[in-house]
Amino acid sequence: MSVREEAAKLAGDIAELRHAIHAEPEIGLDLPKTQAKVLDALAGLPLEISTGQALSSVTAVLRGGRPGPVVLLRGDMDALPVTEETGLPFASAIDGTMHACGHDLHTAMLAGAAKLLSARRAELPGAVVFMFQPGEEGYAGARHMINEGVLDAAGERPVAAYALHVSGNKLPCGMFSTRPGPMLAAADQITVTVHGRGGHASQPHRAADPIPAACEMVIALQTMVTRKFDVFDPVVITVGSFHAGTTDNVIPDQARFLATARSYSAASRTALADMVPRLVTDIAGAHGLTADAEYAAEYPVTVNDATEAAFAGQVITEVFGPDRGETAKFPITGAEDFSFVLEEVPGAFIFLGACPPDRDPEKAPTNHSAIALFDDSVLAEGTALYAELALRRLEQGRPAQG
Repeated sequence: MSVREEAAKLAGDIAELRHAIHAEPEIGLDLPKTQAKVLDALAGLPLEISTGQALSSVTAVLRGGRPGPVVLLRGDMDALPVTEETGLPFASAIDGTMHACGHDLHTAMLAGAAKLLSARRAELPGAVVFMFQPGEEGYAGARHMINEGVLDAAGERPVAAYALHVSGNKLPCGMFSTRPGPMLAAADQITVTVHGRGGHASQPHRAADPIPAACEMVIALQTMVTRKFDVFDPVVITVGSFHAGTTDNVIPDQARFLATARSYSAASRTALADMVPRLVTDIAGAHGLTADAEYAAEYPVTVNDATEAAFAGQVITEVFGPDRGETAKFPITGAEDFSFVLEEVPGAFIFLGACPPDRDPEKAPTNHSAIALFDDSVLAEGTALYAELALRRLEQGRPAQG
């Protein structure tokens, strides 16, 4: 029986785990209920299991019956601060918390892959590390797990690492998508506080109004993006929060705004970190004001290794057929902390379309929406791909030494 056929037989169990995790979502680095569900799902398998210290992660190592290298498979487990409005029978029972990005599917599929590969342990030429990770949504959980030794859990560094991520729109149900090079953007946060001198709104000349200067900064950042960066190495800056003052007839002492910066290369990211604070402080100075500008590096660019991306595409074609995979033309402007893993280990990040078949992927709600839906039919397919990537990559062995 093929791995894909074995995965189909597990589909009910995988869906049951997914529904249980979905109904009790947890946010951040501390996911005790989710961790317990994962540990229950892995119970009885021939795995070396450890849990995190600074976070409720689960690391499971499967050592094959034959010698060989190590491959890492990652699934993130955390939810979002979103109030679910899907009406699903297994919808979130926790107010204000929802698995709106499909991490419940990732976790269930990875647990399913652990079962599939455990059943083939005797023929496995090497070891597999299953990385069940909290805190992808802004908490850098992958970095925490790396610091706690996930990449060395099997005794040596993986030769390759893979992660799957479902998409509720754009991709048709069951379609896999990856690409060589940048797959997702780097995401950094810009925090600006403009310091002025408050006063009466009818006499702005007797005050030092921070609002016009802050507004000028917002516009200048957009101009900087179009004039300082190569159109073929794009940068995005979006101001998502702007706050100043309390009423109409009072000039406030300060104005504050927050922005996200997205980039696709280390060079552009470095340039942003230099240019943004300088631009802000220069504009403040021109207005006779001061400003604090903090450029906080968050997630780096998620860069797929060209060889591993090609390998993943080949596996998709051989297992599911040539019509089930695509090479994405462009990176995604979202960000991912699997990028920290890919900075250390060659690998690939792969999207899987999970839009319900009766919906138009172009019009379906996006990930992070309160009405985002992810179809159970992809669970067995994602599980099979996880397992096949590990099996086939281990068969290739370690890369040749130069």
